[in-house]
Amino acid sequence: MRRIGLIAGAGELPVEFSKSAVSKGEDLKIYAIKGITEKSIQNIAPTTWLYLGQAQKLIDKMKEDNIKDVVMLGKIEHYHLIYSIHRFDKRAKDFFGQLIDKRAKSILEAVLKELEKEGFNPIDPTPYLSSLLFPEGHIAGPQPQSSLIEDAKFGLKIAKEVAQLDIGQTVVVKDKIVIAVEGIEGTDKCILRGGELGGEGTVVCKVARRNQDMRYDVPVIGVKTLKSMKKAKSKLLAVEAGKTFLLQSNRFRELADKYSISVIGVEIQ
Repeated sequence: MRRIGLIAGAGELPVEFSKSAVSKGEDLKIYAIKGITEKSIQNIAPTTWLYLGQAQKLIDKMKEDNIKDVVMLGKIEHYHLIYSIHRFDKRAKDFFGQLIDKRAKSILEAVLKELEKEGFNPIDPTPYLSSLLFPEGHIAGPQPQSSLIEDAKFGLKIAKEVAQLDIGQTVVVKDKIVIAVEGIEGTDKCILRGGELGGEGTVVCKVARRNQDMRYDVPVIGVKTLKSMKKAKSKLLAVEAGKTFLLQSNRFRELADKYSISVIGVEIQ
């Protein structure tokens, strides 16, 4: 039987993958990051804890564990990564020093190549997470007004261009005006900033890159997104269907109804 190694960042997605992989009978080993990865993950499969930036120790341990297939899931905040480089081991510092730039795509694609160079095979985790993929259509909350739908169409086009430039995955719009664009601060702070600048009634649009490589940095939506939208008094969440993971689906739908936030999934060609 093959053995899968999961390099786990923050959030629920690595936990969901681990549960699914184990339920399918996979031999799973988890490599978790101290202070970042959910502690509960160690109850699902054998787990090795490492500090962020211990690249050589990670590679050595995965080889020792006879790992071939590797999955990378979970968030490591971009700003956390960039401003922690001085604490990294020599392997990690050398890696960052050779990058063309430090955009998320540049970093993650280089990580995949580095893993492949060491003999590992980075795999697509989607077969284990297919039930979490965002569906198309009206998902939750009230039926959105036509004006909000028009804003969503406008915002999704802008978001797709922004994502392709690897600036961020989220834009906030209102009355066909771009109010906020996600940068290094992340989705939730972008939503809150959009609320501060645009007031009540903003539309939040979240998308994947064109030809998204599902092995890394796939967009994720969850309860926290809705809570940020409630604070910002946003009215509609428009998400790219089939290229975004939805966490805690039942609770998400309950909150969308409670907060009167409309949620739609849109397939983008």
